[in-house]
Formats: sequence, structure tokens, C-alpha cells
Amino acid sequence: MRISELSERSGIAVATIKYYLREGLLPAGERTGPNQASYGEEHLRRLRLIRALIEVGGLPVATVGDVLAAVDTPDLSMFSLLGVVQHSMTTPVPAAPDDEWERASATVHAELARRGWNPKPSRPAIDTLTAVLVRLAQLGYRDWGTTALPSYFDGARVIAATDVEAALTAGSREEIVDAVVVLTVLGDTALSAIRRMAQAQITLEGLEADNTTRTDN
Repeated sequence: MRISELSERSGIAVATIKYYLREGLLPAGERTGPNQASYGEEHLRRLRLIRALIEVGGLPVATVGDVLAAVDTPDLSMFSLLGVVQHSMTTPVPAAPDDEWERASATVHAELARRGWNPKPSRPAIDTLTAVLVRLAQLGYRDWGTTALPSYFDGARVIAATDVEAALTAGSREEIVDAVVVLTVLGDTALSAIRRMAQAQITLEGLEADNTTRTDN
């Protein structure tokens, strides 16, 4: 297909597609003339992936380039690919007082140890979580790490098991690679949305129960 058809089928403007081509996010098409190229279904699939990572996943273009470079490395293991994807989603860790950081870090590592989880593959995520605990303590939620954090770990384990199973049973290596990227990045966005929905529902149920109690009285 020509770039105009690729644009129509993907819903992405020709100028944006050309930008992705220049940035190396989208492989070049097959040359059919001095200023023309032909594109296939693989380009359409890549465009949809790029769009999902940027528009839904919220990743910067440069970060998407790093993820796609890992995807295009044929001898990269699934574990290493997952590490690249997770690292791309890790926010910078702000500076914190040493005593606060040490306390928060100890809480995180204690939770990992209690569950028998290996901390080595998750250093960036551990630092991010530690920074969250530091900020929560500074805002007056010092006990959050012991009261709420275990529930977060419990829920995350169930969700992660679902993600891994779905990815590893996706089919070919190409399909598995695609699933690892999509489920990791877009799964985070989905989880955040569902959490907000659950918070709203539980709050609503509490208000309805309170109103019922007042009516009965």
C-alpha cells in the first residue's frame, strides 16, 4: 500500500508517519520509485503499536524508540525485553533525606523478603516505590507502607501472573514480544483506570449504606 493508504487505514496523518520514519520508529517501506515506497501489514501493525505506546501509554517518542529497538533485537531474551519496557516506564527518583530513604527502603525490602521475591531484577521499580513511601511519609501517611502496601503487593501478584501467562501463550516469538510490550505499558494505564473506578464504586456504596442507615433511624 502507498503511504496515503497507510495513513487512511491507521488513522495517522501522513506527516506523522513520515516523522516516525525519520525517527526510525517505523521501518522504511519497499522502494517502488524515486519518491515512492510500498508498505505492508507489518507497517500498519507497527504504527498501531507506536500510537498505543504514545497516546495511551503516555511514553515520549524517544522512549518508544528505545522500546522498539529492543523489540527489533532478535536475540534479546523475554526477560531482558521486559526489563527494557519497565525501565522506560520508570519515573526519575527525587532526592530525599537519607534517614527517610533508609526507612522507606527497609519497608519495601522487608515486604519483598516476606514474599520471597528477588529484588535484583527490579531495582528501578524498587527505587520508585521507595520514593513514593518517602513522599507519603512527608505528607503524613507514614504508616501506609505497613497498612496498605501488602494489599498492593497481593493484587499486583495476581495481575502480573495474568500478564505473563497471556504474553507467553501469545504464539510466535514476534507475537510474544508484542504482547510483553503492549500488556506491560497499556496494562499500567488500564490498572490505573480500574483502580479509580473501584474507588468511586466503593465510595458510592459507602454513601448509599450511610443514607440507608439514616433513613432506617
